[in-house]
Amino acid sequence: MMQTMRDQIITRIERLPKGDAFSAKDFLDIASRGTIDVALASLTRSGAIRRVRRGLYDVPRVNPDLGGELSPDIDRAAQAIARRQRWKIIPEGAWAANLLGLSTQVPARIVYLTDGPSKTVPIGRRTIHLKHAGPKSMTGLESKSALVVQALRHLGKEGIGSQEMSKLRALLSPAEKRRFLSDARFGVDWIYEVARRIEEAPA
Repeated sequence: MMQTMRDQIITRIERLPKGDAFSAKDFLDIASRGTIDVALASLTRSGAIRRVRRGLYDVPRVNPDLGGELSPDIDRAAQAIARRQRWKIIPEGAWAANLLGLSTQVPARIVYLTDGPSKTVPIGRRTIHLKHAGPKSMTGLESKSALVVQALRHLGKEGIGSQEMSKLRALLSPAEKRRFLSDARFGVDWIYEVARRIEEAPA
């Protein structure tokens, strides 16, 4: 039975995309914590997974040209930490714009709003900054529209041109466009106008 559980853990990890991150808690539906820890330790020794920091692992990505392992995916690592701690998080400002492809610049300071405590967490060579936010700031957090709102606030009204609009239309599914319009209704007027133009645009 224990071997079967270990195989299930390995199978789930093998299905993850390169760069994805996880913790032992992501496998508690399969096995006990002790069994999970043994399996993860074995996979780490074999090089199948990488220990990013205490309690956090990833499926390492490899540089296709140099062959070496790339740094951990910051956003996937942050999401894994949030799942483990049962926090809600949302990328803020410049980081949100970068993740959506609205900005090519990686910010020097990577910030997430959270309903958990404010703290800094080193991930590889980078550090993520978790900033506690009140319930009002976290409303609609589970939807992609929260990420879009953060990016738009960073770029500003004058920073949203036809190129940014096209990217957002391509990024959001019809359901996400409707959700964004609904979420933006009670927010800043110009962001609601962006949401309306995205939702009304022909597919």
